[in-house]
Amino acid sequence: MKRILALLALACASGAAAQRVPVVTGFVEPDSIGIGDRFDYVIDVEQDLVQVVEFPAFDPHDDKIELYREMPVDTLERDGRRLRLRKRYRLAAFEEGNYNLGVARVLYADKNIVDTLSSRDSLRLTVTTFQIDSTSQSIYDVKGQRRLPFRFAEISGYALWGLFGLLLLAGALYLLRRWLAARGKALGDLFRPAPPQPPHVVAIRALEALHHQKLWQNNKHKQYYSGLTEILRTYIAGRWGVGAMEMTSDEILAAMRDVEMPDKASMDLATILRDADLVKFAKDTPDAEQNEADYLKAYYFVEETKLVEESQAANPESQPEIEQ
Repeated sequence: MKRILALLALACASGAAAQRVPVVTGFVEPDSIGIGDRFDYVIDVEQDLVQVVEFPAFDPHDDKIELYREMPVDTLERDGRRLRLRKRYRLAAFEEGNYNLGVARVLYADKNIVDTLSSRDSLRLTVTTFQIDSTSQSIYDVKGQRRLPFRFAEISGYALWGLFGLLLLAGALYLLRRWLAARGKALGDLFRPAPPQPPHVVAIRALEALHHQKLWQNNKHKQYYSGLTEILRTYIAGRWGVGAMEMTSDEILAAMRDVEMPDKASMDLATILRDADLVKFAKDTPDAEQNEADYLKAYYFVEETKLVEESQAANPESQPEIEQ
């Protein structure tokens, strides 16, 4: 008697365990379509709440069927611990025929079990094409392009606006030429490049811009003296044609010995180059008085050595800025 009861308990336990395995079903909706139409490949899974089911990425294994969209998993029903899930794959078929899409499969994991579960039946799809009754319908070639006569009314609006625009442009050019003629200029002068500025004008503007940066006031002495000497080198190259940009300080002073200039200008140039070398190579830190003095020396060096013809075009009242 005890043996019979044990067998019945084992059978019930086996039946309960078999019922706990998720049940997979699948279907195609609709199962008959026309070429190019879309249909849904649907997988339903009925499982326990604690079980894990993974829906696969759909692979049609046929180039005649394409995946259009994969829908998210939807919960259709929940009854206690039992869940019913649904996954849709929206597909499209592009060639007629009868297709066997195989069985629906999902990946199942429970404790130490990892398995693939399948539906019982294979899913099938029928794709039909358009039927043409050649006995009652005739097939014709593509008609040629129809040529319509040209009508001016179709472009009359564009033509009037274009003519109005041309008249405005002609009037503007006429007024511009008269305005230029009153000032002794021609229309072609507007398109000529501006003449290059004299070297001393370029140097004075660069010195004033350097002064406004307040480099040495922010302990950027090396950058300040590098800018100061670069401005002087550019001015010397433009004023006398000396290749000062590629020369050392001693080479610049040697090249400038043959240039006629006031003695003070020559001494100021030597002082600026010497102070700049001490700052750049010996890491000297000049005080505020020396920084301002070297700026004034550079400014007056340019003013004292500029050409007379250039000085007439420049502002004679320009004076260097003094740091307050």
